[in-house]
Amino acid sequence: MSAKCEGLGIGDVFSDGNCGGFPSFLPKEITLSETRLMSSCVKPVIRSKKSPVVLLHCFDSSCLEWSYAFPLLEEAGLETWAVDVLGWGFSDLDSLPPCNVQTKRSHLYQFWKSYIKRPMVLVGPSLGAAVALDFAVNHPEAVEKLVLINACVYSNCTGHPTKLPKVVAYAGVSLLKSIPLRLLANKLTFNELSLARNVEWTNVGRLHCLLPWWEDATVNFMYSGGYNVVSLIKQVKHRALIIAGEDDRIIRYKDAVRLHCELPNAIMRIITDSGHLPHVDSPASVSKLITEFVFHESC
Repeated sequence: MSAKCEGLGIGDVFSDGNCGGFPSFLPKEITLSETRLMSSCVKPVIRSKKSPVVLLHCFDSSCLEWSYAFPLLEEAGLETWAVDVLGWGFSDLDSLPPCNVQTKRSHLYQFWKSYIKRPMVLVGPSLGAAVALDFAVNHPEAVEKLVLINACVYSNCTGHPTKLPKVVAYAGVSLLKSIPLRLLANKLTFNELSLARNVEWTNVGRLHCLLPWWEDATVNFMYSGGYNVVSLIKQVKHRALIIAGEDDRIIRYKDAVRLHCELPNAIMRIITDSGHLPHVDSPASVSKLITEFVFHESC
């Protein structure tokens, strides 16, 4: 499924994936990143007159998270993209840029500007919902609608600045790619999980962790403080679909209800017999909800 999107700039608002450098009028004392990187994504097979659907992923995950639901969305006639958020997934970070909220947002914007080029339906599961909300408020022209799945958008799960010594931070991060920890995390994340499926998603979930820049990028994000989008929620004017897994053991149901109340223009739907990742537990149900939301705006 994986492909590459070339030459995306992630430095500053002056950085443009299609230009040769920064404007000449800027004083030389100003230092702005001109980093370009090969970004990992899944490109659509079809192009549609309807708004394109762009799939984000959870914390420390990749576009492979959508391997079950992605084909179903395309079968429904949707122009579907899946992109790896800067610092996670399989993008080429050999020249490691900062991996904070600002650069993640800038990277997504350059992806949109270079490839999407029209208002999109932005889908964010778990921490990806915080990524989507942050992006929609800062670049409202790029978003038509939002789909937020078991949204991790409140301060208890979006991160905070760490004061750990770096040696401790790196030791903690290295545990995230350990097979026993991943097996345990899957037990909490999914509703019903056979041993074979647990092994499968352990391999899928830790594959990007084997890249040489993964630890540096993750520690960098930890030290940046993560996402804080609570104050942004009521600023979102876009139509939004909130999807909650009935058996989610990570995000509380009352947080989904709170988000529904605080978003000015949102509807909420529950998926039964589904855990924290309903697009993996119940891909057909999630794909149907997204498709109806895109085509009919009611579901």
